[in-house]
Amino acid sequence: MTTGVGFLRSTIGRKIVMAATGVVLVGFVFVHMSGNLLIYVGPAAMNEYSEFLHHFLHGAGLWIARSVLLVAVGLHIWAATSLTLESKAARPEGYRMKEARESTYASRTMVWSGPILLLFIVYHLLHLTTGTVHPEFIPGDVYRNFINGFKVLPTSLFYILAMLALGLHLYHGIWSMLQSLGLSHPRYNPIRKALAVLITLAVVGVNISFPLAVLAGVLQ
Repeated sequence: MTTGVGFLRSTIGRKIVMAATGVVLVGFVFVHMSGNLLIYVGPAAMNEYSEFLHHFLHGAGLWIARSVLLVAVGLHIWAATSLTLESKAARPEGYRMKEARESTYASRTMVWSGPILLLFIVYHLLHLTTGTVHPEFIPGDVYRNFINGFKVLPTSLFYILAMLALGLHLYHGIWSMLQSLGLSHPRYNPIRKALAVLITLAVVGVNISFPLAVLAGVLQ
């Protein structure tokens, strides 16, 4: 137990925690996006997919997935926060003149994209899962809730903003995750960068297409 606590207190340990939980979260984002693509197939496909998720393993499957995600998000936030605070404590006064040579824009905005995504997750759950902030929410009619939800312009704009923040977070997160897992090498770095770009563009592009398709009248 002492060894485990020491590992979690170390910088390397917390970076590995961030990487491992990052794998879980990236996997969820990709699966969630893939499921939402059924919106283009039609109401029956979207609602049947929702029914499948709610009855998988007699209803336990969805709660198991939610529990795993909750733990992953909690550990991810803890590791990121502790590493950030430790980094700031190591240099409390900061640089008089700072020039970002090695860091990317995505890495420098992680401190902002993270909180935006956390706020979005809470709102998204209240909007399309519980229906608490969705004035036209109909339990079980996922397709209708999806369309009516994105017809509200401020909701769609906030969703698009959150997806842009997700893009910045994903790009740097995937790059750093692969580095923490030992896949950093001059020979493989171009592949690592290409993979981060490809996944980011796919996820952000598809997710942003949903509100745009509703606002444009493609989805009704």
